[in-house]
Amino acid sequence: MSSVKVGGSRGDRPGDALVEVGDLSVAFGDLRAVDGLSFRLEKGTALALVGESGSGKSTVASALLGLHRGTGAHVDGSVRVAGVDVGAASDDELRRLRGAKAAMVFQDPLSSLDPYYAVGDQIAEVYRVHTRVSRRAARTRAVEVLDRVGIAGAARKSRARPHEFSGGMRQRALIAMALACEPELLIADEPTTALDVTVQAQILDLLHTLREETGLALLLVTHDVGVAAESVDDVLVMRHGRAVEHGPVGAVLGAPREAYTRELLGAVPRVDAPRVATAVGEVSRTAAAVADVSRVEGPVVDVSRSEAAVVGVSRAEAAAAVAASRTVAADASDEVVPVLEAVGLRREFGRGKGRFAAVDDVSLVIHRGETLGVVGESGSGKTTLGRMLVGLQEPTAGSVRYEGRERSGVNPAVQMVFQDPVSSLNPRRSVGESIADPLRARGALSEERIRGRVRDLLERVGLEAAHYDRYPHEFSGGQRQRVGIARALAAEPRAIVCDEPVSALDVTTQAQVVALLAELQRELGLALVFVAHDLAVVRQVSDRVAVMRRGRIVEHGPADEVYESPRDPYTRQLLAAVPALDPQVAAERRTARRELAVV
Repeated sequence: MSSVKVGGSRGDRPGDALVEVGDLSVAFGDLRAVDGLSFRLEKGTALALVGESGSGKSTVASALLGLHRGTGAHVDGSVRVAGVDVGAASDDELRRLRGAKAAMVFQDPLSSLDPYYAVGDQIAEVYRVHTRVSRRAARTRAVEVLDRVGIAGAARKSRARPHEFSGGMRQRALIAMALACEPELLIADEPTTALDVTVQAQILDLLHTLREETGLALLLVTHDVGVAAESVDDVLVMRHGRAVEHGPVGAVLGAPREAYTRELLGAVPRVDAPRVATAVGEVSRTAAAVADVSRVEGPVVDVSRSEAAVVGVSRAEAAAAVAASRTVAADASDEVVPVLEAVGLRREFGRGKGRFAAVDDVSLVIHRGETLGVVGESGSGKTTLGRMLVGLQEPTAGSVRYEGRERSGVNPAVQMVFQDPVSSLNPRRSVGESIADPLRARGALSEERIRGRVRDLLERVGLEAAHYDRYPHEFSGGQRQRVGIARALAAEPRAIVCDEPVSALDVTTQAQVVALLAELQRELGLALVFVAHDLAVVRQVSDRVAVMRRGRIVEHGPADEVYESPRDPYTRQLLAAVPALDPQVAAERRTARRELAVV
């Protein structure tokens, strides 16, 4: 077990740990990002720093390598790594520490790799800085470590540039770079955040194998509790820069003592738990075909308080849904027209021999008040499908129909919430102005009414009307995603396509955004297409699920049916790769994946 210490426990002999952090505090001006944190990490063991965004996890990781030096940050306390006093070390000593004794793998490999140089050359350069070997020897070492992290055809791939690698391959390349000098400590800062479940499982298995083979110690920074369960011996839960709870991973995740840890675990979506509000989805979808559930008039059918509680909505909402559904049942001859329909969609990219179909003969139907989840690995065609449904990309073949009529081009009634709110919001314009764009495009409202409407939208998504004049950088990740949702709502859409809307958010913020979308769906009768690689989140939000692979739908059906009785081997493979909160289950799955790989 790793020796984690907050205030004192086991492993207190000085100098017997690879990492010793004592009463560490890091402040940026008036903001104290880390406040009196202490822990120890022994050789060959693994510790996860877990917490929400802003809890101070990454700040601690950077402090271990002295990366706050020269940034204006005020650092107090003691940090020793591999015998080096990081605070008192000279710049030369820090350079020798970084890479040779301790290495770091960052969250975004694209920003960590130089786009102009071959991946192998970049690894070789790091190796030469610390070992003073010849260029040929450094190149040989680069190929060796690329092969070690599981990149097929390492010699050939070493000559490729970062943009020629997939996301998972780029992360493997960063791990290879970190391993080049055989460090004693690997610090991994959110190494799997943007990866789909199968690639994530491969990276976590790789880290575990490297620890077994090399005796490497691992400090894992993550907001994903499931990733921690898969990868470490001990967990340290952080909040507002302080340690909340620490101990063996099985004890902390299995029987947490602190209320905050229990809240954090409670916010984690479970792939093995059915959606609480599934019954409402079935009823409200039928009701929405003939009436806005929030505006049903006439006598309301009496529904008991216990029935309403079971399906997770208010008594009035349940009653209105039941009343509307009975109206529909009374006239079974009425045909329910889908809000959005894909008919034989195909989208090709490239030319000549390099031409390929990103989406190939996909047909889907989405009704009002319904959520369709679309899952699959990176490159399966999920995002391309979503962009065609919105009209941002024209299909090579097939058609998109809105309320029974074929549409081409951008459809204001179908909006999109993008994966990265930072890149989808103009940093030079206030969020209020960005939200106002769809309203101004319609040209029917005065400037005063537009500003009033934007303020209403900001409040509706849980922000403040006064936030109109703030800029994107002044908001957290979850708040920026709320801005993106408000902008989508400004056009008064009937359907919204959500493209990985919570993939970069911590579990509590993720839960808040998902709850907001569900609330808006109930109020407005929206049809939602929820595109994601996180199968647990998709199960909790979806009525139906479509599984995509290589541009085609390999399985499609009610969410609980797909998850509990998957028919296609690929669906079973995806579900087996989802991180488990139980470390014992995680270990069993890892063993099963190894045996499958050998076969």
